[in-house]
Amino acid sequence: MPRPTAAQLAYGSCTVIFSTLAMLLLSQTSSSLGIVLITLSALALGLLVAMTVPLPKPAPSAAAPLVRERVPVQFETASVSASVSSAPEPVREPAGP
Repeated sequence: MPRPTAAQLAYGSCTVIFSTLAMLLLSQTSSSLGIVLITLSALALGLLVAMTVPLPKPAPSAAAPLVRERVPVQFETASVSASVSSAPEPVREPAGP
C-alpha cells in the first residue's frame, strides 16, 4: 500500500476536525454514546476524503526513454514511365528580329 501524500493527510485531518466540530455543535449532544458515534463518523468521512484526493502522476523513470526511438522510414520513389524519359525534348530557339 503506498504511503499517503501530504495533501491526503492535510485534507483528511481537516475533514475530521471540522466535521467533528460541526456535528457536535449541530447535534448538541452531551451523551458519551453520541460523542463516540459522531467521532467515528467524522473519522470515516476523513478517511473517505483522504482516499479520494487525486494522486500525483509518477515521474518518468530513468529506464523509460524520454525520446521515441528512431525508426527508419522507407520512402517510395515514383516510377517514371519509359515513354516520357526516352523521348528527347525539342530545343526551342528564340525567334529573331
